[in-house]
Amino acid sequence: MCHKKNLCATKQTKNTVDSVTVASHKNIDKASFDDASESSMKFVDAHIHLSEKEYTSKVAQIIQEAKQSNVVALVSNSMDYGSCQRNLKLAEESKGVVYAALGIHPWNITELTQQELDETLNLILQHGVECEKVVAIGEVGLDPQYAKRREIKDKQMQVFKEMLSLAEKLSLPVIVHSRWSAPKIMPLLTSYRLEGVLFHWFSSPVELVSQIVEKGYYISEGPPTVFSDRTREIVKQVPITNLLTETDGPVSYYGPFEGQLTTPAFIPKVVKAIAEIKNMKEEEAAEQISKNFIGLFGLEGLGE
Repeated sequence: MCHKKNLCATKQTKNTVDSVTVASHKNIDKASFDDASESSMKFVDAHIHLSEKEYTSKVAQIIQEAKQSNVVALVSNSMDYGSCQRNLKLAEESKGVVYAALGIHPWNITELTQQELDETLNLILQHGVECEKVVAIGEVGLDPQYAKRREIKDKQMQVFKEMLSLAEKLSLPVIVHSRWSAPKIMPLLTSYRLEGVLFHWFSSPVELVSQIVEKGYYISEGPPTVFSDRTREIVKQVPITNLLTETDGPVSYYGPFEGQLTTPAFIPKVVKAIAEIKNMKEEEAAEQISKNFIGLFGLEGLGE
């Protein structure tokens, strides 16, 4: 189903944390399944930044490798006005596989001008009703490490609230950056009628996991699930019904991923680790995570 069903109808008629270097919708494209290997498992990447410069000349190859790894859908998150534009283009060029999340990342608030904010808000309002391409507002949130001065903290909060208001208006879920700010973000979210919330790469505090789950929100974890005790503990605490997988590329990782460009092809290893932590079959973990992806982003036909 489409989160923005009525809006769509109208449209038709008219870098290192845990060892990181910080640096109704249309059905999923059937070709993405035809190209996949014989395995019955299908995987999803709920959070990547395909519009970043590290991927510029490699997008087609990355998408093809994702399909070969049975990663059939991914959400490319935005950082600023320029990346919103690029993600819309990527979603247009790879319909049914790449979907766009539009927003302004808290790291980019310091240099943000009022003109760029207005242009970004207008861009999201214009394209947020395009169900085949845009599935979320993201990546948005708060990050105190990038807001040492009071005026920047206030500006981060202002922009985050603007993004939440847009998500409410467009009936889109929100992909949230909550590093060192999750306790402050939680009460904010309940002030809006949000279609859904994804805490991307949630890391702390562990005690907040139960509140996130009680609200029906989701948490996504990525490659550190394979090698980080802290991330594995978070995964252990999150019910499989509230869990999603991500890469957060082009962030790079240690462990078995060291020295490699981060791509959605990492996802099967993440699902294998989740299955081990949850003491369940890989197929069952992959299936439930795909269902979660469908439920959050309003997609149909995943795996059919």
